Formats: sequence, C-alpha cells, structure tokens
Amino acid sequence: MEIPAINEHRHDVTSTTDRPQSRVLVLPRGADEAQSGLWDVSRVLLLSLLIAAPFFFGAVEPWAWGALVIGAALLLLLWALGCLRTGNVRLTLSPLYIPLLGVLLLAGIQFWFGLSMDRIGTREAMIKLIGYAIIFFATQQLYASTTARAWQLTGAAVAIFMFLMAVFAIVQFFASPGLLYGVIPGDSASTFGPYVNRGNYAGLMEMLIPIGVAFACSLRWKHPAKLFLFFVVFTALVSVFLSGSRAGLISLAVEFAIIGLVILFAGTEHKHILVAGILVTALAVGFFYWLDPGDVWGRWKQMATKPELALGDRQKIAEDSLRMSRDHLRHGVGLGAFEVAYTPYQSVVTDLTIDYAHNDYLQFLAETGVWGWLLAPLAIAIFFVLSFRHLRTRLHHQSGWLQFGAAVGVCGLLVHSMSEFNLHIPANAAWLSFLAALATLPRTRSGRV
Repeated sequence: MEIPAINEHRHDVTSTTDRPQSRVLVLPRGADEAQSGLWDVSRVLLLSLLIAAPFFFGAVEPWAWGALVIGAALLLLLWALGCLRTGNVRLTLSPLYIPLLGVLLLAGIQFWFGLSMDRIGTREAMIKLIGYAIIFFATQQLYASTTARAWQLTGAAVAIFMFLMAVFAIVQFFASPGLLYGVIPGDSASTFGPYVNRGNYAGLMEMLIPIGVAFACSLRWKHPAKLFLFFVVFTALVSVFLSGSRAGLISLAVEFAIIGLVILFAGTEHKHILVAGILVTALAVGFFYWLDPGDVWGRWKQMATKPELALGDRQKIAEDSLRMSRDHLRHGVGLGAFEVAYTPYQSVVTDLTIDYAHNDYLQFLAETGVWGWLLAPLAIAIFFVLSFRHLRTRLHHQSGWLQFGAAVGVCGLLVHSMSEFNLHIPANAAWLSFLAALATLPRTRSGRV
C-alpha cells in the first residue's frame, strides 16, 4: 500500500522536518476530510461544561463534580460518534499521558490493595482524575485539526465568560458581601464570586486573563474587538484585586512578566500591547483603590509588613505535610486521603477540620510518596517543553497566540498552587486540563494511508 507524501495543514507554519514531541496520528478510512457536525457540538458541550462548573460553587459538591464527569464522558462519546460519521479516526498523542496514567495507576494500586488511608477519598479522587483526563484528551482531539474560525470562537467565548464572571463577582462583593448569590451564607469571610474561597476565584481568573490578553494580541491593531478585550481584562483585574487574594496577585505578576518578556524578545510586532497592558493595569489598580472599602488594601499591607501573620497556619501545615510525606515515602497515604491522614500530624490548634495542605505540591507528595516526587517534576517539565518550544513560529497565527495564553494561564495556577488548593476545586482543575491540552497541542499534519 503506497503512502503519499504528507501535506502541510493549513495552520502549520513549520517544515515537516521540525517535529514536536507530541504526535498526531491520522488514520482515515475514506477521502472525506470534512468536519463532522458532532465535533462542533462536542466543542460547544466542552465549553459549556467549563463555563457552567464555576457557577456551581466551583463544582465542589458531589452532584456538581459528578455531573462534570458525566458531561466529560458524553463529550468523549460525541467525539467517537463524530469519528464514525466521517469515517476517520484521529488521535493526538501527548507525552503528558505518561505521568497522567502513572498517577491513575498508582491510585488504583492504593485503592485495590488497601494502601490508602481513606479508600473512599481515593476512589473519589480517581473518578475526578479520570474526568480531567477525558477533558484533556477530548480537547486535544477536537482542536488538533479544527478551523481558524473555531479557535476564534473559543477565544471569544472565554473572553465573554471572563467578563460576565468578573461583573457578577464585583456586583456581589458590594451588594451582598459574605453571601453567595445574595442568599446563601458562605462558610467564611473569604467568599467571592461563586466561590467560598477568594483564592479559588483568583485561581480561575488568572487562568482566563492571559487568554484575553493573547486574544487581543492576535487581532490587528484597529480591530473593533481589541478595545473591548482591553476592557474585559481591565474588569477581570479589578475583580481579582477586590477579591483580596494575595497569592492571586503574585501569580498575575508572574503571568504579566512572562507575557512581557515574550513580546519583547520573541520577535513579535505587538510591543504596543506592552504600553496598553501597563495602562490597563494602572487603571485597574487606581479603580480598585477607589472602590475598595479599606479591608482589602489592609490584607495587602499586612502581607508586606507582617508576612508571618499573612501566612497564618500555612507554614505549620506545610511542615506537617512534609513529615507525613517522609513517613509514607514508599506509596503515600493515598490519593485524596490527606484529610484523614493529617490528623496524627496536626500541629495547628484549631476547631476546624484541615482538609487541604494549602499547597498542592506538598499535598500531592504526601498522598503519592516517592512516585509523586518522580511524576510531578516529569509532568511539569514535559508541559514547559511542549508549550514554549518554537514559540516565535507559533505566534504568527491566532491559534498560536491562544495556545500561548493557555500556557501562561497554566503557569499562573502552578505558581498559585504553592499556597492554595486550586487543583482540588473541580471547576478549576477542569479549566487547567483544558488549557494544558490547548497549550501542548502539537502542530497538526494530515496524511492518507
């Protein structure tokens, strides 16, 4: 059977000798390369799940994250039916599946062989992780060979969602502080937007803001939507400032530093974005200072003058988590078993239940043991290699800019995870899976067998 030469895809911008680490296998059964309508429906369902999840308190309730996992399974089914309809089987393979499958395998061993200190918690963590894996897989399959129009609509959907979320959060902050949707009491004074914890709201927005910035960079200077995108980013920044999340502020600073360095040194012709970005950020800070009733600025001031008070008990919890990880180095306490396993190690005096380490890395290491020390750095290294290699070439296309924005959003959450538990909020973890899939998506090539 003769295999003709591989043709360049319309979105590819490099030669066939420049191959990424990820691979795209295209095994068509027929000559029809037309997009299936089911794939379009799948993309709509994917974005709908991601947009809806944060509004249900971050999908932390069992019925909410259960619906998210069921929706992910339906998403996978629609993609498979689309392959059958077109007669094509399109598979995008990524090295990130190696650490992902490694964590799932470890969790399965912990569950089935009784190595977890909380089998129910491990089972729940496995179900959630499978849902995130499906979102990652489906995103790469649906965007591997999609049109430029689909990328543009995705960027627009994310920008509009970010704007509506920011407006809702700001209005709720002033209209009904401490209440979710104006009627539901929050568990603490840190309620913001639809989230009980302000840090989780900031975690969501710091993933979305780089998408808005990258989308603006991808448009020509006089494009009518560019000014609106600047306003969207401005509104989102004000909402993060008002949330009072100190880790969110640091993460945003890291994200803007990455974007600024790329615009300066990647050879792009978007240096005017730097001026516009500085102006938008300055206006957002000034607007926040005008709106702030005083307590939010007090939190920031405390971080600068009394960092030991700002950290609170998190340093003690971190030390306890390290001791837990040392004592269970072989296989960890069990994925999702931190809350049960932490009690013997607790040195914090409080009547509250400590269910998270407020450091996703330390909690993961405590739950997975030595395997976490191997898999976590491997996953992060693979992500950076796949996301930022050949960046200058990617930025010649709108899809490349959106991929870059997704990569920066993931970087922001990785920074934030050093002092929060965003990866244990299903809505935020689902968005992270989606952005990581977009950021590491290889440049596709199509061929016939």
